[in-house]
Amino acid sequence: MSKLGTIKGPGIFLAQFAGDAAPFNSLKDIAKWAHGHGYKGIQIPTWDGRLFDLERAATSKTYCDEIKGICAEQNVAITELSTHLQGQLVAVHPAYDQGFDGFAVPAVRNNPKARQEWAVNQMMLAAKASRHLGLEAHVTFSGALAWPYLYPWPPRPPGLVEAAFDELARRWIPIFNAFDEAGCNVGFELHPGEDLHDGITFEMFLERAKNHPRCGINYDPSHFLLQQLDYLQFIDLYHERIFAFHVKDAEFNPSGRMGVYSGFQNWVERAGRFRSLGDGQVDFNGIFSRLTQYGYSGWAVLEWECALKHPEAGAAEGAPFIASHLIPVTEHSFDDFAGGQGDAAANRRMLGIG
Repeated sequence: MSKLGTIKGPGIFLAQFAGDAAPFNSLKDIAKWAHGHGYKGIQIPTWDGRLFDLERAATSKTYCDEIKGICAEQNVAITELSTHLQGQLVAVHPAYDQGFDGFAVPAVRNNPKARQEWAVNQMMLAAKASRHLGLEAHVTFSGALAWPYLYPWPPRPPGLVEAAFDELARRWIPIFNAFDEAGCNVGFELHPGEDLHDGITFEMFLERAKNHPRCGINYDPSHFLLQQLDYLQFIDLYHERIFAFHVKDAEFNPSGRMGVYSGFQNWVERAGRFRSLGDGQVDFNGIFSRLTQYGYSGWAVLEWECALKHPEAGAAEGAPFIASHLIPVTEHSFDDFAGGQGDAAANRRMLGIG
C-alpha cells in the first residue's frame, strides 16, 4: 500500500474572529471559545497583539511555553502561525502602496523601503517563534510585483514577468533559509492578488527559489474554484509541496452578465463568492480523500469567509463538517482476507515461468 496520512483537525484560523469584545479579545478566551465549538487546533494571526506578541515569541522561549500552556489549558493545539499581512508586504507593486500601508506599523508607512524591510524582519521573527513553539508549518502570502500586469493589455514587454519573479525569489530565499534553520515549512496561500496564485505561478517561483525544500503551499480550494482551476488534479500535481490546508468553501455561478471577474461587484453580487462550509460547491470528499491518499498528515483548518452567513454560525457548523470528512487510515487492504503468503516459486508457477 502507498503511504497514507491521517489529517489532523478540526482547526480554525482566528483572524476572521478576533475582535475587541470578549471572548475574541484574548488568546485564552478565544481558545476556550474555539474548543467549545469542537475545534482541536487554532491557527494564530501574528499581527494581532490582542492574541499574540510576535517579537516576544521570537526572543523568548519562556513566553512561547506560556502561550502553549494557555492553549493546552483550553484543550487546543497551535496548528500554525500566520503572517498573511506581513508576507504580503515582502513585495508590493507601487500601485498598491497606499492600500497596503495599513498592514504595516505606523512607523514605516509612506516609506515603501522601510515597510518592505519591516515585513522581511517580521518573517524572520516568525521563523524563530515557530521554532520556539515547535511548529512544523507556517502560512503566509507571497506578495506581488507582477499582479497589475496579469491580463496583458497593453501587451507586456518581454521579460517583465520574468524580472518580477526573479526579484520575488531573491527576497524570499533568505526567509526560507531562516525557516529551514527553524525546522519549519512555509506554505503560501495561492491567492488572486498575489503573484503566486495558481500552479503555474508556483512552479515559476519554485524554480527561481532553487526548489528550496521549505517552499510550499497552503492549499485552499476556494481560490481555485473561483479561478475555475481543477483543484483535485492540483493535489495530484503538487501534493509533495502541500504543507498546510485551509478548509474554505466557495461557489461560482456565471451568468450572461458576469463571469470570473464579476464586474467590480461586491461579494454578495459576484458570480464567484466565498461561502461557509457545506454551502458552496467545493468537493471536500474528493479533497480529503486525495490528501489522505498522498499522506498529508497536517491540520485541516477552517478559514471562515462568507458573503451571507453570520461568522458564529459558520464557526459552529465548521468543526463538525471538518470532523465528518477526516479519514482514519486503514492499516491493511480490504481484500487481505482473500490473499495468501508471498512465495516466489508460487508466483513463477502462476505466471507460467519455468
